[in-house]
Amino acid sequence: MTIRVALYHRTTYHFDRPVRLSPHVIRLRPAPHCRTHIEAYSLKLSGDDHFLNWQQDPFGNFNARVVFPEPRQELTIAVELIVPMTVINPFDFFLDDIAQTIPFAYPEALRQELSPYLEITESGPRLMEWLKAVPREPTTTVDFLVALNQRLQNDIGYLVRLEPGVQSCEETLTLASGSCRDSAWLLVQIFRHLGLAARFVSGYLIQLKSDVKALDGPSGSEVDFTDLHAWTEVFLPGAGWVGLDPTSGLFAGEGHIPLAATPTTGSAAAITGSRISAKSPLM
Repeated sequence: MTIRVALYHRTTYHFDRPVRLSPHVIRLRPAPHCRTHIEAYSLKLSGDDHFLNWQQDPFGNFNARVVFPEPRQELTIAVELIVPMTVINPFDFFLDDIAQTIPFAYPEALRQELSPYLEITESGPRLMEWLKAVPREPTTTVDFLVALNQRLQNDIGYLVRLEPGVQSCEETLTLASGSCRDSAWLLVQIFRHLGLAARFVSGYLIQLKSDVKALDGPSGSEVDFTDLHAWTEVFLPGAGWVGLDPTSGLFAGEGHIPLAATPTTGSAAAITGSRISAKSPLM
C-alpha cells in the first residue's frame, strides 16, 4: 500500500503599518519534470485584493505572478499538496553510447542548447585545488557521479544557515560547511568545470521515518520530516536531467519535489518581491 503525504507550507509576512507591495513571483508549484506524482495542489493567498497569473519562466518552471493593488499589513502564502511516496529508483535511466563513461563531450548542437548550464562563474584557488583530485581517467558514468557526490558530502558539513543568499564556492570550501543551497551551488560549479551541464534546484524534501531499521548503514530520518531544500541536476544524454543531493551524498528520489530548476540561484528563490513606497506605481 502506497503512503500518501499531505504537505502544508505557510509563509506569513507582518508589517507594522499598511504598505504597498511590488508584484511578487512565487515559485512554490512542483516543476513539470517532477518524477513524483502530484495528486493535488493548491496555492492560496490571504485576502481578495490581489491578481494572480500563472506563468512559465524561460526554463519551464511554474511561476505565480501576483499583483497587489492596495496597501496591506499582512501577507500569507499557503501551499498544500498531496503526493504518494511511491518508491523511485534513482538509477532507472538509460545513457546514450557517448555518455556511458566520463569524460564525454556533448554533440555541438546539444552543447549550444545547454550553454546556460555550462557557464562557469567561479574559479577560485580552493575550487581548483578540489578539482585537481577528481580522477580524469575514463570511468563508468554512474560510478563517477556517485563517488563525486559522496566525496563532496564528506568534505562539506551541513548546517542550517538563515542568512539570505548563497555562499561562494570559496567560502563553502574554506569553511568546510554550508547549507543545502551552498553545497548544491558548489556541485553545479564542479560539474561545469568538468564539462557537464548542471543546474541549481530548489524544492521540497520529504523524509519519512522507516518502519524497519536498516541492518547495515544508516536507517534514514528518525522522524517524519519535510522542509525547503536544494540540490543539483546534471544533464546526461539519454537520461536527461538527473538529480544529485550533495547534502546527503545520494541521488534524488521520490522525496525530492523540485519547484524550480535554473542556471543560477537567484532565479530559483521561493518568493521574490519587495515592499515599495506608498507613492510608487504598481507594475
